Amino acid sequence: MRQYLCAIAAALLLIAFPTFAQVTPAAGYTPPDDTPSVKIGGVIYADYTYVESPKATDADKNSINQSAFNVTRAYINVTGNINHLISFRITPDVTREGGTGSTLNGSLTFRLKYAFGQLNLDDWSTKGTWLRFGIQQTPYVDYTEGIYRYRFQGTIFAEREGFLTSSDAGFSGHYNFPGNYGDVHGGFYNGEGYSRTEANNEKAFQVRGSFRPFPLGGTALKGLRINVFADEDHYVEDAPRKRLIAGVTYEHPLINAGFDYLDAKDKASALTGTEAEGKGYWIWATPKLPHNFELLLRHDELKPADGTSLKRERNIFGVSYWLPARSGVTSALMLDYDSLKQKNYSPARPDDTRYGIKLLLNF
Repeated sequence: MRQYLCAIAAALLLIAFPTFAQVTPAAGYTPPDDTPSVKIGGVIYADYTYVESPKATDADKNSINQSAFNVTRAYINVTGNINHLISFRITPDVTREGGTGSTLNGSLTFRLKYAFGQLNLDDWSTKGTWLRFGIQQTPYVDYTEGIYRYRFQGTIFAEREGFLTSSDAGFSGHYNFPGNYGDVHGGFYNGEGYSRTEANNEKAFQVRGSFRPFPLGGTALKGLRINVFADEDHYVEDAPRKRLIAGVTYEHPLINAGFDYLDAKDKASALTGTEAEGKGYWIWATPKLPHNFELLLRHDELKPADGTSLKRERNIFGVSYWLPARSGVTSALMLDYDSLKQKNYSPARPDDTRYGIKLLLNF
């Protein structure tokens, strides 16, 4: 299996830069701008959340509905170019410190979310083809969030349920097919995610391919894409951690929508325990309304252990207002309802229902 994955990885990288032959400039050729540049930006996710259920208990044993103002994300993005071939990104991320006994317990602390260098291969291949090394976006989450733009409400299905992470340390390559027919992004990663250190010698091979059947303009089907993602990893030797996701997305000036089906296999140890298989899907749509308003309609459903009656169902409904676009700035305000029902657990798990006001600032 490992030899097979290595062969796939090698093929991916060969696709990414098929020809490094010297390009002969045409008459009137304008050389690319190799002036170094640095840009600084930021992202803020802030919210007020009211928890309808389950109820909490305060210090005087009163039953209360928990509510809080939160900052769930705060990025400082430092991006730039050394020249037209080499670019970089450095992004610290804020998180709530929860270490038991830590003097910083409860504090907002910064950690590194992205830190990578990128070799752009546009000179030798299709535009948007590159190689990356460092802590970087993983193939499926980053792609999906380019279409589903509501991370500030909550993460996508596979990440929220703990099957994937949005960033990890590794080496990857990306290739755009000619004619706007799609792309492929794959690479080797630690597999533990950016928030944890590598636990052993096992590495994750992740690859996502997307195909656009109708790439030409002038048709409503141009925004249709078919997507397949695979993650081949191990907790330890002979203890697999696998994810397979297949689905479709659709983009249109009036609506974005998507459906993904997930199959996950986990075996934490080769010596003890059995392999657990989780299966689920999410379906979502974001109809666009007049005057920059938009709806979010989403349903997640997961069977965390196939063959049992355990089930998790999440329903999200939101109304957002996206401020008129300005160059380099994206901002939105949202009212949302988020409800999670957990069925057939023993002991029983309470339903989780909450209402929120969400703010996105991206500049």
